[in-house]
Amino acid sequence: MPWAALVSAVVGAVIATGAGALLERARWRRERSERSAGVRRVLYGEYLEQLSQARNVFRGLARSPDLPRAEREQAARSGFAACYGLRYQMSITAPDQVVRASETAFRALRDVRDLAAGGVAAGDPAYVTGRESYEDALAALRAGMRRTWVSIGRRAEGPGHRGPR
Repeated sequence: MPWAALVSAVVGAVIATGAGALLERARWRRERSERSAGVRRVLYGEYLEQLSQARNVFRGLARSPDLPRAEREQAARSGFAACYGLRYQMSITAPDQVVRASETAFRALRDVRDLAAGGVAAGDPAYVTGRESYEDALAALRAGMRRTWVSIGRRAEGPGHRGPR
């Protein structure tokens, strides 16, 4: 009978070690998911902020008909330059559906840039159409970003989590 106590102790140790390892793995996955969510949150915010700043530059150009063409083109290029770096970060950090929406918004805003740089006025039908295309693409991008937040939150909280009551 003394061997039964030894076997029981060994089995208990194996169970405790296995349970501890499973809990540690779950903690590690949750922390990794939270870090990933934090990185995305910052990147998404910076990207949307930069798109907005560029859009405001183009709005100002479209409302400044007397600005010389060379100045207009330089301001448009400068206003859009910072979007490129964040675009590349999005392409390696965001999920595919967000990357696609990001590219669509980026290209639509680039079209608005080209119109503003070319001297197209804010009330011109071409500018209005370009601006509306960009706004639609931006809305789709934001919706895609929100969907990733929902899925990240559910993964981090676990499958049975229902949120605060």
